[in-house]
Amino acid sequence: MELMHPQIIWIGLPVLAVVIAALHFIPARKKPDYMGGIRTGAAALTKSLPIYEKLLKKSRVLTLLLESFIIIAVISSMFLAARPYEVKNIKTGVQKRDIFLCMDVSYSLYQLNYELTDYLEQVVTELKGDRFGVTIFNTSSVVYVPMTDDYDYVVSRLEELKTYFELQKEFYDLLDGREYLSELSSEEVDKYYELEARLGYIEAGTLVNNYERGSSLIGEGLASCLYSFPSIGDSSRTRCIIFATDNANSAVVQEVPPLDEACELCKKNEVTVFSIFPHEDAHYYLYDDSDYEGFQDELRECVGVTGGELYVQSDQDTVASIVESIRAHKAMTVNEIVTEQQTDVPSVPMAFMLIGIAGALFSGIALKRR
Repeated sequence: MELMHPQIIWIGLPVLAVVIAALHFIPARKKPDYMGGIRTGAAALTKSLPIYEKLLKKSRVLTLLLESFIIIAVISSMFLAARPYEVKNIKTGVQKRDIFLCMDVSYSLYQLNYELTDYLEQVVTELKGDRFGVTIFNTSSVVYVPMTDDYDYVVSRLEELKTYFELQKEFYDLLDGREYLSELSSEEVDKYYELEARLGYIEAGTLVNNYERGSSLIGEGLASCLYSFPSIGDSSRTRCIIFATDNANSAVVQEVPPLDEACELCKKNEVTVFSIFPHEDAHYYLYDDSDYEGFQDELRECVGVTGGELYVQSDQDTVASIVESIRAHKAMTVNEIVTEQQTDVPSVPMAFMLIGIAGALFSGIALKRR
């Protein structure tokens, strides 16, 4: 227990001590021997009687009790005036998280992206107080779901993305390695244009200047996601990015920023990046010029700078198990928000003051009736 105004005690106790000393040790003004009334004789004999001595003792005890209770009441009132309080740590809630799903929507990743969005639908419905957002990129980036805690809206948008990845698969299977429309039947050509139109709904935003800039601008995609966080300098929320990419950069221009610099920016802004890398059997890696291990190692090193990790999809490590590993990662843990709060604690001095007042009252009445 602490006192908000301790100076009241420092000043009040010495003053009280001086007053008590003055009342007890400074001689009172001498009263005249006779002030009227009935004169009595043999006073010495009266004082020697047992009943007189008993009454005198009782009077002195009651007087002492009266003074003691008054002193207790006065000291207690000083403590009340000094405002005793204690500091308590109050848990006011749990630090919440902002989670962005950042997806490379190149056709080589449709299988990983489909499984990821499918499983994240379930994860989103289990969130409480956390905010969730989605960005997608290829040549250019699109904020597909702004950071929000409207989980029904997020789920509906993830459903739309699942449909998009299904269309990517259909488109890929339709071509099946064929490069020219002349190699397709008339029905396949009609299907081709239908799929192209439906895919273009989303790709119009992710393939801006594709022919001039290339595809899969990984660093720019991550940096764009980073700066889509609201109030990026706010450190009151745990922030992370789930980054799905194969790191197969096909840019024909200089990225601004490249992947390593984008990860440094994430670290600077206290955003942890967890990357999910596709299965080795993903269609892209059927091409001879792909560097599966090299792309993976570069991405692992870059996201490690942010405190995150790289997770590789495999037969043992499914998307579901990877997402659960990310959720259990120490960088994803949330802390309780604890604030200090001053609380007045007048109960003890108040109790003593009431005891002092009650004791003084009863002692005074008993002394009067003695």
